[in-house]
Amino acid sequence: MTDELKRAVGRRAAELVDDGMSLGLGTGSTADCFLDALGERVRAGLRVRGVPTSERTARRAEALGIALTTLEECPRLDLAVDGADQVDPRGHLIKGLGGALFREKRVAKASAELVIIVDEGKLVDLLGAGCPVPVEVRVDAGETVREAIRSLGADPVLRSREDRPYVTDNGNHIVDAHFPSVSDPAALEGALNRIPGVLDNGLFVGMTGRVLAGGPRGVRLLAAGEPGGLLGEIREA
Repeated sequence: MTDELKRAVGRRAAELVDDGMSLGLGTGSTADCFLDALGERVRAGLRVRGVPTSERTARRAEALGIALTTLEECPRLDLAVDGADQVDPRGHLIKGLGGALFREKRVAKASAELVIIVDEGKLVDLLGAGCPVPVEVRVDAGETVREAIRSLGADPVLRSREDRPYVTDNGNHIVDAHFPSVSDPAALEGALNRIPGVLDNGLFVGMTGRVLAGGPRGVRLLAAGEPGGLLGEIREA
């Protein structure tokens, strides 16, 4: 997705925010464009407070003048806006290639609605093909977790950065679980989270409300509709 299209998606997402809302603030390059557009509205007088899903997002939001809070102070949020690595036809997601999956899922669960902002290339028929499922694990449990993930049919790879294990904002490691595909996201999410040493994983099942997808036709607004329903385009007036 081009930078201009990312900015267009970010602006559309910022238009969904009403005065006085408590927000979940996502992590990633597209979420950054939402933060930039939100910051413009805040400087114009919009009053909101946001819970960041990463230290990176917190720093950017503060620089833009967006008031921050925590889930402890504000346990119920009106809206969360975040990106995704893949979105299937039912609105199930893979997230976490940016390393913030644990906080992202906490914020998503605390929100009345999760709005996902992506380019159309992230809309897939089946999760997992060409995209690993990130799994956040305790530092002292890496090998046993990888063996358990391997037994589920995946190739587990410890994420690294500059030849060292990647460390999340929470002080944990991430194992990227490469499955051929994910036919039952709910079952796999549960199986991964039952492995001792796993904090959470990047499968977000049944959490998505609306999706803003950028592509050649501009920005399209999609919604899952009824629980378990397929994503469909909303015809806007």
